[in-house]
Amino acid sequence: MDFPILLTILLAPVAAALIMVFVPKEEHMLHKSIAAVGTFVSLALSLFVYFTYNKEIGGLQFVFGHDLPWIKDLGVTFFLAADGISLPMLLLTNLIGFSAVFASWNINNRPREFFILLMLLITGVMGTFIAHDLFIFLLFYEVVVIPIYIMVVIWGSSKRVTKEYAGMKLTIYLLIGSAFLLAGVIALFVKTTALAGVPDMSFTGMAQVAQQLSRFDQIWLFALMLIGFGSLISMWPFHSWSPDGYAGAPTAVSMIHAGVLKKIGGYGLVKIAVYMLPVGASFWAPYMAVLGIIGVAYAAMGALAQKDLKYVVGYSSVSHMGYVILAVACLDVIGLNGAVANMFAHGVMAALFFSMIGFIYEKTHTRWIPDMGGLARQTPRLAVGFMMAAMASLGLPGLVSFIPEFTIFISGFNNFGGLAVIGIAGIIITALYVLRAGANTLFGPPRPEYNHLEDIRGPELVPLVVLGTVLVVGGFLPSLLFDMINSGVVPLHAAISDALQIGGKL
Repeated sequence: MDFPILLTILLAPVAAALIMVFVPKEEHMLHKSIAAVGTFVSLALSLFVYFTYNKEIGGLQFVFGHDLPWIKDLGVTFFLAADGISLPMLLLTNLIGFSAVFASWNINNRPREFFILLMLLITGVMGTFIAHDLFIFLLFYEVVVIPIYIMVVIWGSSKRVTKEYAGMKLTIYLLIGSAFLLAGVIALFVKTTALAGVPDMSFTGMAQVAQQLSRFDQIWLFALMLIGFGSLISMWPFHSWSPDGYAGAPTAVSMIHAGVLKKIGGYGLVKIAVYMLPVGASFWAPYMAVLGIIGVAYAAMGALAQKDLKYVVGYSSVSHMGYVILAVACLDVIGLNGAVANMFAHGVMAALFFSMIGFIYEKTHTRWIPDMGGLARQTPRLAVGFMMAAMASLGLPGLVSFIPEFTIFISGFNNFGGLAVIGIAGIIITALYVLRAGANTLFGPPRPEYNHLEDIRGPELVPLVVLGTVLVVGGFLPSLLFDMINSGVVPLHAAISDALQIGGKL
C-alpha cells in the first residue's frame, strides 16, 4: 500500500506530545485525553496492519523508506517495515501504551510533562520493532532510555530503595548494555563494509554479508551482542537492575518496562544477533541455555522471598525472560516461535499485573503484602484483574501464556534434555509465589482500615478490559498469534540453516 501506515503509527504519539506542548498546563484532563487519542490511533492502525498482513506471502510488508537515504556514506536509510516477528511486538507495544495512559489517569503532578514523556517512550519502543536499519534501530533504542530515567526520578515511588537510586541504576545498566551493543554493531559494520565494499546497514543487506564472516569473527561479535541484548532482557547475571527499576518506577513505566522494553532485548537477539551471526549463535547456544535456566530458577526463588508486590512481579519477569533465552538458544522453528510468543504473552500479563498493583498502591498507599488482606471484598474488579494476571503468570491453560511456554519446553527438551527439566520445575516455584501473593493480598479476613476503598471504575477499567481480553482471546485462539509469528520465523530459520550449512555447522 502507498499510504505510510507504519510511519503514521510511529508519529501519532509524537503528534499528541507536540499538541500537549501548546495546551495550558492547567488543563489536566485535556492532556490525558490527547494522550489517549494519540495512543488509540497507533493501536487501531496496529490492529489494522496485524490483521491485513499477508501471512501466505510473508516477508517484509508495509515498507517505508527503504530507498530513502538518511546517511548515505554509512549506508543508512530510514527503513521501516514489518514482518511476522515485528508485528506482534508492535501490537503489544500499543496495547500496553494505550492501557498505560489510563493506568496513569489519576496522575495530577505535572501531567503534561508526564504524558509527553510517555508518548516519547512509546514512540521509541515502537521504532525499535519496525526499524529495518541497524542504525535507526539503535537510534530508537537510545530514545527510550532518557524518558525512563526522568519519569522514574520525578514520578516514581519506592520505600526499599530511593527513586533516584532506582532510576540511576536502571539507566546505567541500560547504557552499559547499549555500550556493548554499540561496540558490536560498529565492529560488524566495519567488517561487513570491508567484505562487501559498499556500506549497508539494513538488516537484510548486513546479514547477507555478516553470515559470510569467519567463525572466529562471528563468535566474538555475537558475544558482544549477547551481553548488550542480554542486559536489556535481564539475562542472569545482568538482571539486578530490573526489580529495582520496577519498584521505583511509576505504574505506566513499570508496564512498559516489563511489557515491551525487555522484549527489545529478545527481539534483538532473534532479528539481529542470531540472524546476522548464526555461527556465533550456534557456538554460544549451550551457554545461553545454561544462563537462561539459571535465571529461571534464581529469579523464581528471589520472587518467593519478596514481600513487596512490585518486587514479586519484578523477579517473576526476570524468571520468565529466562524461558525466552532458553528458547532462542534452541535455534529451531519451535523454539523461536515459543520465544516470540512468550514475549508477547508475558508482556500482556506483566502489564496487567503492574497496572493492578499500581491501583492497589493508589488506594492503600502500600505494596507491602503483610499489610494487606481481604481486598477482594472491597475491590472485586481489581481482584479479577490481579488474579487473571497471576493465573497467566503460572501458565494456566486457556490463557495466552500456556501454549508459548509449552512450545518452549518441547523445544528445550529436544535440544538440551535434562537441562530443560530444571526450567519446567520453575513453574512449581512460580505457582507458589503467585498464589501466595494473591491469597495474602486479596483474600482472608478483610482489614477494617480498608473498608473505605473504592473499586476501580471508569478509565481505571481500561487496562483490565483491554489486556484481560487479550489474555483470554490469545489463550483460546492461539493461532491468531502463532500463525503470524510462524510466517516470520520459518524464513528466518531457513536463512540461519543455510548459513550454518555453509559454515559447516549442520
